[in-house]
Amino acid sequence: MMKVYLTFSFLLAVLLVAQAHGKEKEIGFYQLKRGNLKMNLTNYGATVVSVIVPDKHGNLDDITLGYDDIEQYKNDSWYFGALIGRVANRIGHARFTLHNHTYNLPANDHGNTLHGGFTGFGDVIWTVKAHKEDSYITFTYDSQDNEEGFPGRVEVAVTYMLLGRNKYVVKMIAKPVDKPTPVNLAQHTYWNLGGQKSGDILSHEVQIFGSKITAVDNNLIPTGKLESVKGTPYDFLEPRTVGSRVNEVPGLYDINYVLDGNSSRHLQRVATVRENVSGRKLELWSNQVGVQFYTSGMLNATKGKDGAVYDRYGGIALETQGLPDSVNHPDFPSQIVHPGHTYKHYMVYRFTACC
Repeated sequence: MMKVYLTFSFLLAVLLVAQAHGKEKEIGFYQLKRGNLKMNLTNYGATVVSVIVPDKHGNLDDITLGYDDIEQYKNDSWYFGALIGRVANRIGHARFTLHNHTYNLPANDHGNTLHGGFTGFGDVIWTVKAHKEDSYITFTYDSQDNEEGFPGRVEVAVTYMLLGRNKYVVKMIAKPVDKPTPVNLAQHTYWNLGGQKSGDILSHEVQIFGSKITAVDNNLIPTGKLESVKGTPYDFLEPRTVGSRVNEVPGLYDINYVLDGNSSRHLQRVATVRENVSGRKLELWSNQVGVQFYTSGMLNATKGKDGAVYDRYGGIALETQGLPDSVNHPDFPSQIVHPGHTYKHYMVYRFTACC
């Protein structure tokens, strides 16, 4: 454990210089800490680098997957901890039509667009607008017209804020400046409540408060149909382990749940995750209509923090968001945001440990 803390203490003191949009920008590592809850973040991709919390015995451990240095984040293909946008998840056939104009996007995933294209929000350097170590940090980014093919300029801000001694809030705000545009941000942290070096998450107990999923084709593009999870391997309406039916899922768990009763976009429960050995429990709330549940079934000998090697099922991602490919499905809640309006996305995490 000491090696993890020394590694990040060293990183906190280091600032690297990189090129972004023709200007020099500093890449830094920043810390938030209150009580036994500690977070490390970087403005590269507005990324969560680590979340350190106690287990039921009071022992501290890092429960997120990630890397030791910035070069690994630059070469990352798993989006560890990143802030995803302009549009998270997939856009079918890498195109959409808005006001009779068709926008062609980068096809970076089997002919479709994934997580904003080749250079999404997780691959750019954000500006640190404000930082108070015992309270919050705010990153901002000015996304330009036609960036990755998307129309219009958008001003984006994400704030990570500690709430008490065992909660933190993610607040994502986006304001189109000159054109209507789709916006669907997501936070892509991978969780392993046993500790980021503890192996797979198949024994983690998960409950998801969504009774329907967006049915998808072989490339994980929504068909437009919403299907009930009841009686299927996707049914986590009652807590059960990830591994209990994972072998029955074609393509493993990488699916969007439609959250029950959240059409009003109020803050409500999304999911809980519990790991029995450590006793750690994660509870998640959001104001979004969907959550992508991903169990990292494609991870393979990925070198992570402090000598960790992440293999298949190394972590769980719970990415609250709008329904995927909404730009091509008029029956889905719209992701189009117009100038003068503001996109608002909130997430609240609570960590406890017991018994």
